[in-house]
Amino acid sequence: MNPAIDKLNQLLSPCRLCPRHCGVNRHAGQTGACGIPSIPCVSSASLHFGEEACLVGHGGSGAIFITGCNLHCVFCQNYDISQQLHGDPCDSRQLLSLARNLIDHGCENINFVTPTHVSHAVAETVIALRQTPRQVPVVYNCGGYESVETLKLLDGLIDIYMPDYKYAQSHTAQKYSGVPDYPGIANAALTEMARQVGPLQFDPRGVACRGVLVRHLVMPNDLADSRTVIENIARVAPGCTINIMSQYRPEYHAHHYPELMDYPKSHDIHQLKQYARELGLKQENI
Repeated sequence: MNPAIDKLNQLLSPCRLCPRHCGVNRHAGQTGACGIPSIPCVSSASLHFGEEACLVGHGGSGAIFITGCNLHCVFCQNYDISQQLHGDPCDSRQLLSLARNLIDHGCENINFVTPTHVSHAVAETVIALRQTPRQVPVVYNCGGYESVETLKLLDGLIDIYMPDYKYAQSHTAQKYSGVPDYPGIANAALTEMARQVGPLQFDPRGVACRGVLVRHLVMPNDLADSRTVIENIARVAPGCTINIMSQYRPEYHAHHYPELMDYPKSHDIHQLKQYARELGLKQENI
């Protein structure tokens, strides 16, 4: 077996695959914060046309939605997958079959959505995919709360890192996602991602083929401290591409938090995009 896969599997018991370091024995079926044992669960796999344009291209992004999440965002829009764990067990061989099927149907990339807690299986799948005739980029579509140790073991396997950068302040990260160390962890993870793959690159058709694309969801009442988020991204991954997202809507447990029941203002979003441009971040082709 590949040495990186061996090491990733070792990180499952006691589990320290992500920064939570739950310490459970996932090989024995125990579950930690993500709610998933060592065998991944998958909610769906399909050609997805709702991602950024540079990922969709003509064929769509081959999105494999992984069940579970190491974050517990109270406003999660995919809570049925991330928190309620709707999905079916899917080992590495089955993941490979799903990915090959998407490639056969013309996808532009294989997009692992929320892969953090099953990065061992993702790595094994990608290594097997490299043996197939048609190659497409592999996207690691994550929440930004990543272990640098784990990311280093993925070096050379991931073509496009697409992390969220959710919050700039620890108290906000704790209140809404249960991870007070999020800002520091996100900075370190993004630094490592940028080291591995660099700024976003495109093929002649304008489809992304390598690099970092950061997503930032603007929250109501500037709860995320978005200007500081943008400053942090520009500092640790200068020149990278950012998608400043306006899709926030109050879902899941947001109704328990009055401040989350509002929507971000379009004027604020426009100003944030301008600020990102001033700091040298790119936003084209997304």
